[in-house]
Amino acid sequence: MTTVRRIVVVGASAAGLGTAEALRRRGYEGELTLVGAEAHLPYDRPPLSKQVLAGAWEPERVQLRPEAKIADLRLDLRLATRATGVSGEQVLLDGGDRLDFDGLVIATGVVPRVLPGTAGLGGVHVLRTMDDALSLRVELLAGPRLVVVGAGLIGCEVAATARKLGLDVTLVDPLPVPMTRQLGPRLGELVANLHAENGVRTHFGVGVDSVRSAEGRVTGVVLTDGTEIEADAMLVGIGSTAVTDWLDGSGIPVDELGVRCDAYCSAAPGVYAAGDVASWEHPVLGRIRLEHRTNATEQAMAVAMNLLGAQQEYRPLPYFWSDQYDTKLQMFGWPLPGDELEIVEGAPAEGSFIATYRRGGELTGVLGWNSVRGLRPYRQELMKIMAG
Repeated sequence: MTTVRRIVVVGASAAGLGTAEALRRRGYEGELTLVGAEAHLPYDRPPLSKQVLAGAWEPERVQLRPEAKIADLRLDLRLATRATGVSGEQVLLDGGDRLDFDGLVIATGVVPRVLPGTAGLGGVHVLRTMDDALSLRVELLAGPRLVVVGAGLIGCEVAATARKLGLDVTLVDPLPVPMTRQLGPRLGELVANLHAENGVRTHFGVGVDSVRSAEGRVTGVVLTDGTEIEADAMLVGIGSTAVTDWLDGSGIPVDELGVRCDAYCSAAPGVYAAGDVASWEHPVLGRIRLEHRTNATEQAMAVAMNLLGAQQEYRPLPYFWSDQYDTKLQMFGWPLPGDELEIVEGAPAEGSFIATYRRGGELTGVLGWNSVRGLRPYRQELMKIMAG
């Protein structure tokens, strides 16, 4: 085991807490500090756009571990505290404290992009944190006309949740169909149909030209084709950027994807990254960054092992899921535009099917649409490919 005595984990997220837990499980007994910008104990994010937003779950239910379990980790827990920089082997905090380290894990995640012209405008929301979800929840309880800008995972899930609450919902995206980047155009069309069938108004292939407001609140949007949509509230889900600004001047490599790491998730000697903020050299897929919940857990374990001297390449099989209305989507793999799509089991008309993606005859991904059990053999094949 590599001799490290003071480890600082910045980011009290699933990846950050997961790293701390993995370090303790693997026998690390040294100082361990967990820094989190939010006041909340570490919590799970996927339910925010679904169960929490719908009011089906209380916020406490998404807490990752009970307080007593976190106490068992013997952490120096710094919540409601932001890291502002790294100087040498010290992390600088917004309160003026400096944390010495000989091991640093960066797990600061991402922040949502903001639609130009909407900063500080009442009724305009993003969804990343617990506070974001609770604020949007209060807004939705008033039954507003909601416009969702961005039909990726977050946008589609919020649209589905709001529609199930009985709201008037409009979904807008400049791409021709929703979730194009995740599913491709053919299956994205099925997602578009799913929302239309559930009463969502859709405007795809068109962007937002301007946002209208009165007395400091949003009142509507004007689309690039001239369409005007009245709105009492807006959810902006147009992607995210990695939280790396606090690393400026540190010498730790960052770029537009996030913290640049090698195949071992290392960005510099003694410095690692995990979760949404990490961009690493996947031995099979090349440089990628995954904003997927499963990756946060798996990468946290890999970082803990390598920080303690394991030196194992991190080569996961990407995986995500999405719940929209009564439909569950599950995707394994990393298909690219142009990959050949084939429905191999079931049929869209039946509401349950499995679709594969192939490139040059080799499997690159598999999607289950309300079809969980049938994914297993394809997942196993993809795992063999990831293992090399």
